[in-house]
Amino acid sequence: MPTDFLNLIKLLRYGLIVSCQAPVDSPLHEPRVIAAIAQAAVNNGAVGVRIDTLNHIIAVREKVQVPIIGLWKQLITGYDVYITPQFHHAAAIAKAGADIIAIDATIRNRPGDETLADIIARIHQELGKPVMADVDTIEAAKAAANTGADIVGTTLYGYTAATKHLSPPGWELLTQIVQQLDIPVICEGGISSPQMARKALDLGAYAVVVGTAITGIDLQVKAYKSALNAE
Repeated sequence: MPTDFLNLIKLLRYGLIVSCQAPVDSPLHEPRVIAAIAQAAVNNGAVGVRIDTLNHIIAVREKVQVPIIGLWKQLITGYDVYITPQFHHAAAIAKAGADIIAIDATIRNRPGDETLADIIARIHQELGKPVMADVDTIEAAKAAANTGADIVGTTLYGYTAATKHLSPPGWELLTQIVQQLDIPVICEGGISSPQMARKALDLGAYAVVVGTAITGIDLQVKAYKSALNAE
């Protein structure tokens, strides 16, 4: 791994990365609002932020200096892969200001004729950016590591056909990656308390991503309302 990649990734070690995202139909899905949320997170100790969509990345880049893990969710007919599915999506978010490119690295059919190895290689060579591979299984994690991913994240555990019967956080997957692979692993998904974040580090996570529990006002309010209205 190039020295500049190592130095960038080291900034995340043992830290909290806050995923600042909102549903597209939410008033929070506004670049200035997302940027304010990201700035508040950084002001209070977040070592990095995870941001979706070009306009949001551009707005956040103007407000924070910490590493931005950028992604671009794209729904492509006939394919389940949706987190930065193709190289041109990666190139666009790199131009917008992302420091690390997050991509779907599950073992599923990808749109176009690009393989996972092709995309990772081009992100390294043409964009000069490290790659965070979002995976769902240990097999996907191994494949991502073997094709050059710089970081593996447990992001998609519980969200694919292979893991839909499982609920995040993926403690077992995290443990498997830590034990079997020599690559930084970020625990993402289902972390809903500071104690759970601490557990992730204790299990060997390099860093922890928290989203909904911190920034998901829409989902949090719906959950409270549902509980209060329960028979």
